[in-house]
Amino acid sequence: MSAPSAPLRSAHTTRFVVIGNHLTQHPELSLVAIGLACHIQSLPAGTPVDIKSLAARFKEGTKRIANALHELETHGYLRRERIRTPTGHIITRTTSCNQPHHRREPAPTDCPTPQPHPAEQHTSHPLPPGEHTPRPRPAKQHTPHLRPAPRPRPRKALPAVPQPGHPAPALLQQATDLLTGLRSRDPRLLLSTTDTAHLAPGVAAWLEREVTPTALRHALTTDLPDEPLHRPAALLAHRLTAQLPPSPPFRAPAAPPPVRHPLHNCDGCDRAFRAPETETHCRDCRPASTVPQS
Repeated sequence: MSAPSAPLRSAHTTRFVVIGNHLTQHPELSLVAIGLACHIQSLPAGTPVDIKSLAARFKEGTKRIANALHELETHGYLRRERIRTPTGHIITRTTSCNQPHHRREPAPTDCPTPQPHPAEQHTSHPLPPGEHTPRPRPAKQHTPHLRPAPRPRPRKALPAVPQPGHPAPALLQQATDLLTGLRSRDPRLLLSTTDTAHLAPGVAAWLEREVTPTALRHALTTDLPDEPLHRPAALLAHRLTAQLPPSPPFRAPAAPPPVRHPLHNCDGCDRAFRAPETETHCRDCRPASTVPQS
């Protein structure tokens, strides 16, 4: 059997932080979460403590660090809130709490309820004649004011998208298939049936301009914001309109290729010659009246 530990303790005078035993000996937190909380509480204010920054500092990996942060947030040692910066960007601000703000229940004890000392017990004194014991006034009951439930705000319509010049059913089906496949590139681009039907003509307008499906997917899914997309269809509608390429240059229709008649044998001299199916004789065997004059 190993002997009990006997730690050697010496007082710190510089570069130390006070950590409560309620954290270091927490019965539910994992060892990774306890160590990560101690590290965060030792950092100066303003130090980045996001998952990427912590993963660059430690070797536990992003998944274990994310789980530890979730544990600390659940037990009140971290508080994370999303705020908007003056420039309009949305960031996550993390606040470390060395004393979790939660209600503590009193520890159960076996001590009996203390009774007042006989000298401290109050005795009733009779009132002088003509005075009556004042009756307590009944508590004023407050009737809660019921407010009507707020009506849900109507959803804002999606921005308009370009329309194709020739909305053929096959072209619209190709556009619908392209929009449905965007969720494989980014799960946030999962669209409803209504949103897909609204965006399909805009995608068809791009395909009409000889844009390949690969180039169109790249234009719709590149440089997406990092924060959650509350309405991805509105973002796609904006990109379909703002980045619409010009129509291809006009090309004159190509001249039809010359007619090349098949070969067949002459009925007169059995020589092969090219002519319509109605001709049975070559030029030399035809009667002079049927040979066209050059």
